[in-house]
Amino acid sequence: MKSLSLKVPPALLMLVFGGLMWLLDGLLPDLRLMISWLDVLTAVITVLAVVLILSGIISFRLAQTTVDPLHPERASSVVTTGIYRWTRNPMYLGFLLLLLAYAVKLSNPIVLVLLPAFVWYMNRFQIIPEEQVLTELFGEAYQQYQTQVRRWI
Repeated sequence: MKSLSLKVPPALLMLVFGGLMWLLDGLLPDLRLMISWLDVLTAVITVLAVVLILSGIISFRLAQTTVDPLHPERASSVVTTGIYRWTRNPMYLGFLLLLLAYAVKLSNPIVLVLLPAFVWYMNRFQIIPEEQVLTELFGEAYQQYQTQVRRWI
């Protein structure tokens, strides 16, 4: 299964899972909920997701390290400030929240089954390989960071 490690850009993966949610919703439209407050919830989750993603990008830029998820070997430092004090993967968490917002917008609870699949894929083929590379690059400093800050939340 190493063939998929660090191969699919996380943003593209988020779009693929969003497409799968759209397809699943189309296959089972009778499961949709019709509640107007869901639009407000969708907006709140979307704003939170965008804030997480931008916070991660800004922290990386301020640290002058790469944002490219396909090449973690290009990292120049372990970023532990800003949003990275609370989550090791704010951009991926933001992507998950965007998918959650989309699930809420679709108003079909069945599409929620794809969220754990997204987390599993991200852990297995993106985050764990990134962590291995960062451990090789930064050794004890990165391992200590891993013990202090959770992977997702």
